[in-house]
Amino acid sequence: MNRINKALSLSGSAEGGNKLLSIYFSAGFPELEDTVPILEKLQESGVDMVEIGLPFSDPLADGPTIQESSTKALDNGMTTDVLFEQLKNIRDHVEIPLLIMGYFNPMMQYGIENFCRKCRETGIDGLIIPDLPVDVYHAQYREIFEKYGLINVFLITPQTSEERIRFIDRISNGFIYMVSSASTTGAKNSFGSEQEDYFERISEMNLSAPQIVGFGISNHDTFDQATRSTSGAIIGSAFVKFLEKKGIDAIPEFIEEIRG
Repeated sequence: MNRINKALSLSGSAEGGNKLLSIYFSAGFPELEDTVPILEKLQESGVDMVEIGLPFSDPLADGPTIQESSTKALDNGMTTDVLFEQLKNIRDHVEIPLLIMGYFNPMMQYGIENFCRKCRETGIDGLIIPDLPVDVYHAQYREIFEKYGLINVFLITPQTSEERIRFIDRISNGFIYMVSSASTTGAKNSFGSEQEDYFERISEMNLSAPQIVGFGISNHDTFDQATRSTSGAIIGSAFVKFLEKKGIDAIPEFIEEIRG
């Protein structure tokens, strides 16, 4: 069983159990060599899963905080090759599921099959590629991903049609990434009724794949709101801000506040 699916099974159902907490950060931020120490500290702090952001110069879905961290990481010298080199021995001491979240262009430049092969060699469990359309993936790349044991995670938004959500659910072999709003990423202090209606609407669809909410989760309250009818939540911008301000050693403090 892929580590992602194992973590999802341990996190309990949408109705109860411990909700899965996933953290996103940009590889190579705040400093180039911080990637592995951050992963180690997140595991030590009890995080269930981590999304490692592969920095890109034109990040469409990212809000200002993640864009700035991505730019800083690129300035620090982060590249696809550097990231794979940093991660080559990561499975000697980090056991939690790891995904790479990035845009399709750098993966294309690297070569899709080469990229997937490297992911398997380093112990990456899955990919989140916001600008790879689900039908293009299904028609052209699914076999390659599956050959290397990688889960590809698809995003849905409040605007995604029911037909498309059902299609994504049929071909998903991990979880569905529920984007909390149609805007870019960024931390919010609470969710309004529009988001709560959306969470409830998706819950009532009784999808086969677990759902994890991302975009706008910044504290215990938003984590709790987002996970009432889902299996977990992803925190990015709020963590990146905290990391820049307080550093790696303070990570347990951040995780403790989210868990409440």
